[in-house]
Amino acid sequence: MRQIAALPYRIEGPTEVQVLLVTSRGTGRWVIPKGNPESGLSAHAAAALEAEEEAGVRGALCPIPLGSYQYRKRRSSGATLTVDVDVFPLAVNDVLVSWKEQNERERRWFGLSEAASAVDEPDLRDLIRSFAPAEFQAAVRRTGAFSTMTRHTGLASMFGWFQRLLPRTGNFFEMFEAHAATVLSGAEATARLLAGGPGAAEHIREIIEREHDADNITREVLQTVRSTFLTPFDRSAITALIGSLDDTIDEMQAAALAIDLYEMKEFPSEMQDMAGIVVDAARLAAEAMPLLRDVSRNGGRLHELTERLVRIEGHADNIHAAGLKRSLQEHGASDTLRFVTEREIYKHLERIVDAFEDVADQIDGIVIDHA
Repeated sequence: MRQIAALPYRIEGPTEVQVLLVTSRGTGRWVIPKGNPESGLSAHAAAALEAEEEAGVRGALCPIPLGSYQYRKRRSSGATLTVDVDVFPLAVNDVLVSWKEQNERERRWFGLSEAASAVDEPDLRDLIRSFAPAEFQAAVRRTGAFSTMTRHTGLASMFGWFQRLLPRTGNFFEMFEAHAATVLSGAEATARLLAGGPGAAEHIREIIEREHDADNITREVLQTVRSTFLTPFDRSAITALIGSLDDTIDEMQAAALAIDLYEMKEFPSEMQDMAGIVVDAARLAAEAMPLLRDVSRNGGRLHELTERLVRIEGHADNIHAAGLKRSLQEHGASDTLRFVTEREIYKHLERIVDAFEDVADQIDGIVIDHA
């Protein structure tokens, strides 16, 4: 048996991730919104529907599963069968006051550690713990501690010149982290914009403001690089990483400006799926930045993050192609302006995800060269 589920999350402050759990109707234990795939719906669309009906939340849902877990379900026949559940991350941007199952379930926001302890399934517990682990980031900063996932990476214990030098010669790590947090906020605003509905002008304005904030951070990085003694190689690594990060939010702004110019109000599902991928990619990049403070210890986790970034970029290409094809079929002959407009938005969305793949490549290069 196979089911789908959503993992609704929100980010409070710079790094605290919270997960929304609901109680099951039968036992009252804490679970994530899940159910059977709906006929005629894609797996991730069905997961979004479950999140709305069971937990009363909507948002940007990434169409690529975060992972999966197993549990055993008792059937009416008395048999207890194993169920595999694909989990899709959902960045919540709308918490409903009333929803379909509000009288049948309780919902509650948990911190990651608390949420992991609240659920019964070991695989789901591990999945939650591995999801944008703010506790892991904080532990790295405080003590240099590392999670069980990275204890046996096989990487050398000697810190690379990259992370040994930077804390003493420029506050690059904090700037990387601040920029990534700004990119994540811009990604969430982009997803809200592409969800349609009222508030488009405000979402566009926020994206532009976030892009300006990111530009200021990038400018500060480049000024610090010029005033700091670095070898050409390490100067190149720093500027390439901040440049690729900045490219992501530049394309978010380009997409927002195009939407504003063409006064688009409704967006096809493929665009919304790509926006969900953008949010997930931004989340992964935001998690990766603090781990660069200790590349040797965190190489394993960094590789996991960049591997997912590359994988979801491939999915985004497929969604982009499918969306363009559908737009051509529906509007190519009857509404050429609509097709040209949608093609323009798809182009920027694809470039956003491509830029995140460049971020992954830069991180991988740092890990290879300095771990």
